This record gives sequence, C-alpha cells and structure tokens, in this order.
Amino acid sequence: MGEQQLDQVASDEVVRIPAAEFRRLVDAGLPARATAQAFAALARVNVLYMIARAWSGHIGTSFSSIDLMTWIFLNELRGLDRGPAACDIFFSSKGHDAPALYAVLIGLGLLPEDKLDHLRRLHGLPGHPHVETPYVQANTGSLGMGISKAKGMALANRLTGTERRIFVLAGDGELQEGQFWESLPSAAHRHLSEITVIVDHNRIQSDTWVAQVNDLGDLEAKLRAFGWHTARCNGHDFESIETTLRALDRVNDRPKVVIADTVKGRGVSFMEGPAMKPGELYAYHSGAPTEDEYARAAREVLERASEEFAALGLGTLITKTARRPERREPRATENLLAAYRDALVRQADRHPGLVVLDADLVKDCGLVPFAEKYPERFVECGIAEQDMVSMACGMARRGVLPVAHSFACFLAARPNEQIYNQCSEGSKVLYVGSLAGLLPGGPGHSHQSVRDIAALASVPYLLIAEPALEAEVHALFDYLVNVAEESAYLRLVSVKWPVPFQYPKDLAIHPGRGWAVREGGDLVVFGYGPWLLSNAWQAAEEIEGTAGVTVRVVNLPWLNRIDRDWLRQVIGRSRAVVTLDNHYVHGGQGDMIAGAVAELGLEPAVAVTRIGVTELPECGTNDEVLAYHGLDVPSLARVFRLAAERRGRPAASQLA
Repeated sequence: MGEQQLDQVASDEVVRIPAAEFRRLVDAGLPARATAQAFAALARVNVLYMIARAWSGHIGTSFSSIDLMTWIFLNELRGLDRGPAACDIFFSSKGHDAPALYAVLIGLGLLPEDKLDHLRRLHGLPGHPHVETPYVQANTGSLGMGISKAKGMALANRLTGTERRIFVLAGDGELQEGQFWESLPSAAHRHLSEITVIVDHNRIQSDTWVAQVNDLGDLEAKLRAFGWHTARCNGHDFESIETTLRALDRVNDRPKVVIADTVKGRGVSFMEGPAMKPGELYAYHSGAPTEDEYARAAREVLERASEEFAALGLGTLITKTARRPERREPRATENLLAAYRDALVRQADRHPGLVVLDADLVKDCGLVPFAEKYPERFVECGIAEQDMVSMACGMARRGVLPVAHSFACFLAARPNEQIYNQCSEGSKVLYVGSLAGLLPGGPGHSHQSVRDIAALASVPYLLIAEPALEAEVHALFDYLVNVAEESAYLRLVSVKWPVPFQYPKDLAIHPGRGWAVREGGDLVVFGYGPWLLSNAWQAAEEIEGTAGVTVRVVNLPWLNRIDRDWLRQVIGRSRAVVTLDNHYVHGGQGDMIAGAVAELGLEPAVAVTRIGVTELPECGTNDEVLAYHGLDVPSLARVFRLAAERRGRPAASQLA
C-alpha cells in the first residue's frame, strides 16, 4: 500500500499485513539479512495496528526491540517447528515489548492471525507476556527477574540432560534493578554459557533518558567484572547483529551479554527518542496514538514495508484494513490522579520539608508539576523500588517528610521488607501507589495490583487508605500529611470513572470510620474506591427497583483499620452484610470487616458475603474484566439479591 492508498483509508480504520505476506517473504529463500530486514518492517506495521486497535500498549520499546526479536526467531532459535517445549528459549525480561513478540510470532504462523485483533482483550493476547500464550516462556513482573529465571532454566536443563540455548532480552532501564546485578555472579561462577542476554540499549526508560536518572557508565566493563563475556552491536543493523552473535558461538565457558544499541520508537520519525526536545519527556512509552498520530506513523512504516518488499522482487505488498474501535470516555468522571497531583503541590507549598521520590513513573504518578516547581525536592530514583524506600527511610530519620511513588503492584511488593523496616523505626513516610486494583485491565496481571492490601495490612504503624472521589483525595492526603503520626500507604485508582455521589461537606476524618454513599436498611454493602462503589450504588438502585430491597452502600476508605463502635452503628438492625474488594478476597478489606463483625457477637448473627477477585486477574477491556470477575453491575445485583435472601440464617460468613 503506497501513500495514495493510505490516504483512501477512513480515519477510523487501521491497516495490517496478513500472515500470508510474511509467509511469502520467508518462503522466498532470500538471504537471511534481507529477509529479516523486510520481516521486521512488516512486523512494525502490525505492532502499530495492534496497539491502535487496543487503544493501549508500548510502541517505543516494541519498535526498539523488534529487529532483535526478528533475527532471533528467524535465525537463532533451533527447533521452533517442534513446538515451544522443544525449541531454544527466548523471553523478554522487560515485557513491555509484548506487541513486538506477538507480531513476530503471528508473522511466523506460531500464533493464530486473528490474535492481531485481540491485544489486551479477554482470552486474547495480554498486555504483558503470559505463559498461557504459546512460545511465551516466562511471565514478566517487577523488572530484573530475567537472568535469574534463565539461570533456573539452564540448571534444570542440565539436570535433565536437555540441551537448550536461552536468550533473554532486557531493557537498559531495567539494569537499575538490584536483582539484575545480584543475578550475574553465580551465572559466571557456574559457567552457564547457554545463556545469552541482549540489552535493548535504547537509552530511554519510561519517560526520560537513562543517563539523566542513573548513568550506566562503562556498562561493558561492569558486566565483564562480573565474569560475563560482553559484546556490542547495532540493534537495527542485521549485519552487525549476525556478526556479533556468530562470534559468541565460540564462547563456551561463560554466559554472554550483548549490548544492542537501539533507538526507542525506531521506524517512526516523530516517535524516535532522538526527536525529543531538551527537557521533554518521552511521549510514546505507553498508551496509543491518536487518529492523526496513527495516520502519520502508519504512512511511514507502510512505505518502508512496501519498499522492502518490492526491493526483494516480491511485488506489491498486500494489506488489509479494520475498524478501530471507538474510544468512549464519560464526560463527567472522577480523576483521582489529577486530584492527587494538585493535592501534592498544595501540601508541598505548606511544608518545605516535604520531599518526593519516584521510581521511574513521573507522568503516571502525577508528579510532573511538583518536579517542575520544586526540582530540588524531587528525587528520581529510577527502576529501583527497594533503594527508593530505604532512601526515604534515611530521609525520614533526618527530619523531612518523604513521599515515595510507584505503581501499587511494585510499591507494595518489591520493597515490602524495606517498608516494614522503615515503619519499625517509628519514622513517618508516605507511600502513594497508583494504578491500584483490577483496572485498567489491559496491562495484564503483572500490573493489576490485587494483593497489595494483604502485603501491607499487617505492617505496624502503617495506615492504608483508598479514596473514591477527588475531594476525598485532598481530604485524606491532608490528614495523612498534617494529622497522622504514623506512616501511610495511599492507594490510588488511576482510571477515570463517573461516580453518582458526592463527598460530604465538613466530613470529619477518623481512621477506621467511613460514610454512607447511599442509604438503605435491608442490606449493608461496604466498599471503597471510585468504580467499586459506583457499581455497588448502581446495583443497589437496580435491586431496590426490581426486588424492593433497600441497600445501604458504605464507603470505608481505611483498608486496615476499623472502628468497631462505628461498625455496630452502621450495621444497625440489618443482618446481611456484603463486603466488596478491588483486590483478592483473601487478605482484602472484607477479611477485616468479617472478622470485626464476628467479634461484635451480634444476635441474631450477621451473614457476611465477601466479594472480590478470586483468581489470577484476567487481561482485557475494563468491561470484560469486571464482568469476568463478577464485579460489574449485573453481577453485583445478583449477589445483593442472594445476600438479602440470607438474612436471618445462622451462617456467620459466606464466600460468594
């Protein structure tokens, strides 16, 4: 498809390359380098297509790594035709580049072609790699795990007499994680020469240059010092890639690492890292292009793909189009991240000792205004959550108020021991975890934070709270900064959500107490956060209108504190309680409430139904994920009806 044809595509259409064109290329028997160059050009078209249709994904890192993945799958992995259990092993430790991996696998016929339309959809291709997908050899979680997993695979293979080469792709920002460096010495000590690590050295972590966060310095010398054989190549030049990897074939006494110099966003001029202006944040790490950006980017990658195809004597490149799903966002939504952004600056204006620490998520955590206004009080720690929390611990011991940030899935788990240690010292640090809970569903379970309450609830001297409204963000953060004497973890839902109730004026904040967002007497429902309470409110409206059951919906923003006198008063004469968790049922707020209800010893007994996530979170659109896990409005309405019917029964607790 040339420029004239692309101009004929409707604004809501996106373009892909059919798998048959990849097969035509691979079967042509052309030189390996020429085939790989054209294959990667075609795959870029499909990466852009998948991310545009999904309205989310990671373009920059997919484009920087796709040439490397193409060469490895076309020319390095032995036994692909025998299936994923019998071939050499490849996996990405960073995982953001999943669309690139999927495009290559689909191009080779190793995944069904229709999966191109199911990126970040229920039972489709998850936003980050998952081993349920054929040829995905390892899940991605917190960064830095890759070499450790590869060592385990290598040792298991040796034990069973299985000969497999193992290729691991890592990001250069990922090298800030301590586990990366911890994993190096024993691989060399055990002479694990079957492991080859390739560093996608595009020089940009999520938002900014690696060198501006933590300069890697002489990376080759550092890696050699750990006993690894090191090499370097141009990660977009197939001659350089091939020459470098062939030279590694002769190294059989130690593990190997290749530093592949790449460009983030390679292939689309305005998405490439070097196009960033000084002081500008990189715009294409995550998310999806607008209609205009897609048209501009598609024109560039399609022209390149068509030229590569024609130059090999394969004629006109066949393309297909599909409609891009409409992106609908309610007009009136609660944007908790924006509210926190403003609340943070407001408190910083009042407290010159308030210092902000970030783990490479300055945009996603709403920290840009603070960093611009108070650069001397902003510390970018990079992808190193354990280091960040212990730095905050030291700061707190010297009299300042540190506020540490990351995604909830990483902040609660990766530095859990460090948080416990900090709280044991009796100092005060505030932790703010964004992207909390089940939504958004697109990134997949590695980013769906549904175990952080359980991970932190038992830490002494640590309050945990989750607001449901913008006004509640301001109120809770004000309380945590100015009133609370202990440390706190503020859990923030990042998705915008329409909420049918308002924050009460002049509401006094008391840890362990909440407030009713909707009145009723037959059933009492406890929840927290914007979408959970909103869905509960709508479900309550539905069953009141159809079944005549009145439901009181209560917002309890405190996730590890409960005032039993308040709880007794809120339950009143009702003998049916439902708890809702944006979290696993086990270890969530519902466990705390159910235990407190039991300790009240109310007669007749109260039947408690706990609702939340009961299995590994599914990846998909928000609507798909909520329906799958039974947390959408129809599912909650059914649970409320059943719970109301249980009133007066002797069972003190039910798990629905």
